[in-house]
Amino acid sequence: MAKKSEKVEEAIEKALWKSADKLRKNINAAEYKDVVLGLIFLKYISLAFEKKHAELTSEINQGADPEDRDEYKAENIFFVPPSARWSFLQNSAKQPTIGKIVDDGMDAIEAENSQLKGILPKVYAKQNLDPTSLGELIDLIGNINFGETKERSADVLGHVFEFFLGQFALAEGQKGGQFYTPRSVVELLVEMLEPYKGRVFDPCCGSGGMFVHSEKFVTEHQGRINDISIYGQESNQTTWRLAKMNLAIRGIDSSQVKWNSEGSFLNDAHKDLKADYIIANPPFNVSDWGGDLLRKDARWEYGVPPVGNANFGWLQHFIHHLAPMGQAGVVLAKGALTSKTSGEGEIRKRLIEEGLIDCIVNLPAKLFLNTQIPAALWFLRRKKVPNPKYRDTTNEILFIDARNLGYLINRRNRELSNGEKDPADNDIGLIASTYHNWRNVDGQYEDIAGFCASVSVERVTELDYVLTPGRYVGLPDEEDDFNFEERFAALKTELEEQLKDELELNEKIKINLEKILK
Repeated sequence: MAKKSEKVEEAIEKALWKSADKLRKNINAAEYKDVVLGLIFLKYISLAFEKKHAELTSEINQGADPEDRDEYKAENIFFVPPSARWSFLQNSAKQPTIGKIVDDGMDAIEAENSQLKGILPKVYAKQNLDPTSLGELIDLIGNINFGETKERSADVLGHVFEFFLGQFALAEGQKGGQFYTPRSVVELLVEMLEPYKGRVFDPCCGSGGMFVHSEKFVTEHQGRINDISIYGQESNQTTWRLAKMNLAIRGIDSSQVKWNSEGSFLNDAHKDLKADYIIANPPFNVSDWGGDLLRKDARWEYGVPPVGNANFGWLQHFIHHLAPMGQAGVVLAKGALTSKTSGEGEIRKRLIEEGLIDCIVNLPAKLFLNTQIPAALWFLRRKKVPNPKYRDTTNEILFIDARNLGYLINRRNRELSNGEKDPADNDIGLIASTYHNWRNVDGQYEDIAGFCASVSVERVTELDYVLTPGRYVGLPDEEDDFNFEERFAALKTELEEQLKDELELNEKIKINLEKILK
């Protein structure tokens, strides 16, 4: 079972979300996200600042100066000017001008801390944000203090920020999925890759979840955080700001997380980077990616990707940035496993023949917030350079079919379990340990019918370079006597649920249109 403190945290996070969501009234989730997360960030940096300020105040007789900016800079603490300190804002929470007071505070913090320039939201004086509700929200966040020490409170604020990111993504639905990769998918990628040491790169980094979980992985395994460094790029400026705040609240150096509107293909912010780990969830099947302008790009070592789909452009972009012993774990639309459109089949063939593909994991449906497109994980490794930790799997590919794993958190969305609630129920651990046992020199691996199979490249060649795991793992032993009626009934129930969701959505649209027309 989960630890008592973890259960308490989870309960408080949910209660906080429920209370905060009640206060948003006529503001949509996309706008309200900046309001709430900006305040949580402000509370975090004030917490760290006030702790150091109190320490320096106690040392005034020894020559310390609590208002000396350099004292804070030396310990990577943001300097918070008096007009932006949480105590001042909370004391001003009942003022009718609280929105302007917070906006001015955000400006003052940016003026004092160059690394936050252009990052913080200044949205609090907007007319649709009720000053009374804003004041109540400030009081709500101001009371976050779950531990006896300020260090403990700061850690919990990081969890709250991450939890709220996920809740806002759920509230926004499809649009939310553009900035947030579901936590269980991120955990699975990180657990499989095990990024203990080196450079971690995500060229479509969203709100920075891959980096947060990479650092969390190192900490949980008693590693040294300073042994990894992160590099990222994001084309959506609002999402990039979220990433910078998400990383700052965790104390993670985000100086190499870059933004430009052109994106990674047209304006690669890390052209010379060779990463030890690449962890990414690029947008699926993007047609408007600038492929017509990049027909002779040096990254297309294994074939020129089609103008109308970026999937194999992303794969080759990742491979281009891998160090000689580098590894990548990425999410792609399942269609990339079989597609032959516009030369995609030839590129996949080259990747297989060059021994770059290590493992393919077929994911369950409904994991992603922004799409119902089936997805799979691709794990890539430069096998030509021997790694003493791993077997020589140059002529093998591991296929894992995880379609039947996970559990529904609502009618639309599914998660993979991680063993926190029940150690015996750990989808992520099962998939990751299967990969590690197959890959590692000391691993104990066996094929499991219906779940995993280690397949020779020759066999993949016989099946025309198709990488769908179901083609190779077969049916589970207990499903050899396939029950058509049971499977049909299950599919019928799922279809009925989808139709019900669509009817509910159409009804909401109808009601909103009637309101507008009135």
